[in-house]
Amino acid sequence: MRIIIVGATGTIGKHITANLEQRHEVVKVGSKSGDIQMDMTSRDSIVAMFEQVRNFDALVSVAGAAYFGSFEEMTEADFYKGIHSKMMGQINMVMVGKEYINEGGSFTLTTGILAEDPIRGGTGLSFVNGAINSFTIAAAIELKRGIRLNTVCAGLVEDSIDTYGPYFPGHTPVAMNRVVDGYVKSVEGGITGQVIKIYG
Repeated sequence: MRIIIVGATGTIGKHITANLEQRHEVVKVGSKSGDIQMDMTSRDSIVAMFEQVRNFDALVSVAGAAYFGSFEEMTEADFYKGIHSKMMGQINMVMVGKEYINEGGSFTLTTGILAEDPIRGGTGLSFVNGAINSFTIAAAIELKRGIRLNTVCAGLVEDSIDTYGPYFPGHTPVAMNRVVDGYVKSVEGGITGQVIKIYG
């Protein structure tokens, strides 16, 4: 398969890339690195990326930012950070990409445990994650040509404990290999319309 990985050099993305490139052709996309650079907050940039890649069999998105901080201090503009990046960035990859993807191809998006297990400071991420999860379930039933759509929704990964662990009291970290397996299941398996939950 020819697989686009958006966020291929990130904490999780580099592990997914290392796994999938053993068996497939991987096109690495990043905001500042990779084979192709793309601004996921810009639909025009997303279109340009697909125009460069053209036909492909799967896209994995492990990218997108959202506001993290006190809800008391959160503004409307802070909500839009997540809407423009993690939410609409990933949704637009599906909206635009469905015109380029090969028959029977798949999209795999990324959310996280905060969609249903919130923490202090995580409102901006929780609402974006929940929106993408719902989009996945709904949009999958309308995609044509046998195209599949899933989302991997993981807990705090072990590799991020030092950075984010203090914000997730009582959360059991998830082994990276389990998270990678979720993406492999989505890409190489046959499921669609699923939120693949990988929690501790």
